[in-house]
Amino acid sequence: MQTMIYISLTVNILVLVPIVVLMAIKSPLVDHAWGAFTAARGILMSIYLAILLASVLLLFVPVATFVVALLSVQVIYKLTTPFTVGTFKNPVVISNLVISVVHIATLVSIFNAMGNLFTPLS
Repeated sequence: MQTMIYISLTVNILVLVPIVVLMAIKSPLVDHAWGAFTAARGILMSIYLAILLASVLLLFVPVATFVVALLSVQVIYKLTTPFTVGTFKNPVVISNLVISVVHIATLVSIFNAMGNLFTPLS
């Protein structure tokens, strides 16, 4: 479980650092993959930055339930991306699908190791 957590968080960091930097400097590479700069792309950069910062924090303090929350949200948005974008051929969509496989494997390993994490608060 712990190894898979570190793998997923490291994948997030390795993927998001260059993307956030390229978005921040308004690189033409980002324009090619995500389209011209818009307010929506600025919001996306903010979301990516939040995922990056959470991943760095969780790499040092790997609280399994927090990792489950982060990766679950990522898996949902990554798996729905082909439908919201309207294609499976976009490079961002493809990378999202590949990364979601890693995160799903991590989630399965956490659930197998810890059992039911969905006990409601009383």
